[in-house]
Amino acid sequence: MDTKKMEKHVVLVGAIHIAFGALGLLAACIVFVSVVGGGLLSGDENAMAITSAVGTVVASFLVLTAIPGFIGGLGLLKFHPWARILVLIVSVVDLMNIPFGTVVGVYSIWILIQDETQALFEVRKPPMANQ
Repeated sequence: MDTKKMEKHVVLVGAIHIAFGALGLLAACIVFVSVVGGGLLSGDENAMAITSAVGTVVASFLVLTAIPGFIGGLGLLKFHPWARILVLIVSVVDLMNIPFGTVVGVYSIWILIQDETQALFEVRKPPMANQ
């Protein structure tokens, strides 16, 4: 593939990871509100304590798993070299998220390991560094 096609693929991979990250953050909000809110609505102090703890832990886990993909996707859109490595790591973890994560992970890894893609992410010196 040529470099122009790979640029489009990298932008698509970035957009997909931003979307998955946003969905993960939305899921965290929904879980937190529904689990903690359900406990608060029950009126039972023990239920409130348990659901608050469980809702907070699960929502925190979802946030911590969504943020790297979201940040990596934003970095890919700007062709930052660190973003390629971060999204490769996130994509390997995504392989275990059957079925959609597996598809996204395989596609992302395939795109990001191509020689043409690696060339897009080579560290370039700023124009002022040569002076």
